[in-house]
Amino acid sequence: MKRLVALAGAVLLLAGTAHAQEFTLKFGHAASSKHLFQTGLEDFAERVAANTDGRVKIEVYGDRQLGDDKQLLEGLQIGVIDGALVSSPTLPLVIGASAFDALQLPFVVDSYDELASVLAKPVGQELLDSLDAKKIKGLGYIEAGQRHFLSREKQVKTLADFAGQKTRIVPIPLHKATWEAIGVNTIGMAYGEVYSALETGTIDAVEINLSSIQSESLYEAAKHVTLTGHYFWPGVIMVSDMTWQKLPEDVQKAMVEAGHEATAAAYERAAAQESETADFLKENGVTIDKLADLDEMRARTKPVVEEWLGKDPLIQKFYDAVQAER
Repeated sequence: MKRLVALAGAVLLLAGTAHAQEFTLKFGHAASSKHLFQTGLEDFAERVAANTDGRVKIEVYGDRQLGDDKQLLEGLQIGVIDGALVSSPTLPLVIGASAFDALQLPFVVDSYDELASVLAKPVGQELLDSLDAKKIKGLGYIEAGQRHFLSREKQVKTLADFAGQKTRIVPIPLHKATWEAIGVNTIGMAYGEVYSALETGTIDAVEINLSSIQSESLYEAAKHVTLTGHYFWPGVIMVSDMTWQKLPEDVQKAMVEAGHEATAAAYERAAAQESETADFLKENGVTIDKLADLDEMRARTKPVVEEWLGKDPLIQKFYDAVQAER
C-alpha cells in the first residue's frame, strides 16, 4: 500500500511539472556563444521563466546554429523560428525596417547610460512596435558594445590613416555613407566571414565592438584597435508573430516585462565589460589607441546624420530624445 501511495505521489509530481512548463521556445542569434548576445539572451530567458512561474522555457542557440541574421529574420516572418536576437542594422537591410537606422547614427549617442535611458522612453517602445507590420513582435534590446575600428596591418592614428582601407561593413546605405565620408573602401560581407577575410587579407579592417573581437577571436588575425566609439550595436529581442499569437495574454505580458528588465541589465553589463575586454585584448598582443583627430571624424559624418533625420519620423524622434538627455 505504501508503495502505491509513493507511486501515486510521483505521478502527481510529474504531472505538476509537465503542467508548469507549457511552452518551449527556441531563440537563435548569429554571434558566438561567448558573446554578450548569448549572455543577454540567456538572461532574458531566465527572466521569462521567472515571470511566468516556469510556464515558458526559452532555449538559446548561438553560433549561428539557427542561421545568420538574415536567415533568422526570414524564419521569424514565416514562423519557422520562434524567436531571435538580431543585430539592429540588419533590420533595414533585410526587412525594410528603416526606423532602426536611428540606432546607428554616427556620434549621436555618447554613452551606454544615455542609450539605455532613451531606449527606456516611449521612442524605444515605438521602434519595437514598428516591427508589428513585419509580422514580428519586438520585446527589448541587448547591447553588444560601442563600435571601434580593428585594422590588420597598421595602427590607425589619424583620419588620414583610414584612406583606402578595405573595411568590412554591414552593407546598408547608412553605414556605406558613413564610412565613405570617413574615407575607407567599404566592403559588404557576412559577419561569419570576417575572421577568414582578415586572416587572408581580403579585407584590411572592420568596424566592430571589442566584445566581438574577443568572442570571435579576431585578435588572432588583426592586432590594431583604434577607439572611435562611432555608434553602438543593439540587438533586438524578437518573437515571430505566429508564435506570439499562440501565447496567452498573461504570458505575453510577462515576456514584455522580461524584455524591459533584460534591456536595462544588458546596458549595465556591456558598460561594465568594456575595460575588462580591452585588458584581455592587450594581454593577447592587441595595441589599443585613440584617434588623434576624432573631432574631424565627427565633422565628416555630421552631414550623414542630417540627411538621415529626414528618412523616417522615428529617426528624428530618437535623435530628439537623445538631445533631451543632455
